[in-house]
Amino acid sequence: MNHKLALSSALAAALTLGVVTDTVAGEKRVKKEKCYGVSLAGQNDCSNIAGTHSCAGQSTVDNDPGEWRLVTKGQCKIKGGLTSKEARAKIKQQS
Repeated sequence: MNHKLALSSALAAALTLGVVTDTVAGEKRVKKEKCYGVSLAGQNDCSNIAGTHSCAGQSTVDNDPGEWRLVTKGQCKIKGGLTSKEARAKIKQQS
């Protein structure tokens, strides 16, 4: 039982690292990407650019450019989001 718990915890941790991932949707692979600046407060996926937190659901401001959500590749621009490079530039410009 402990082996299964450790294995599932390790798998969950690996999936939340935030690298561009592939998700299996039926038999079709759907590419995902980080989309910055589109998450509502408390609805971010994992850590932020600034490193002030390292868990999902800890954002405190809507549409913070340092917070991200995992979206289907190509949908980020449609939602008005930013790439990580654009998000870093916007944060630097704000400070």
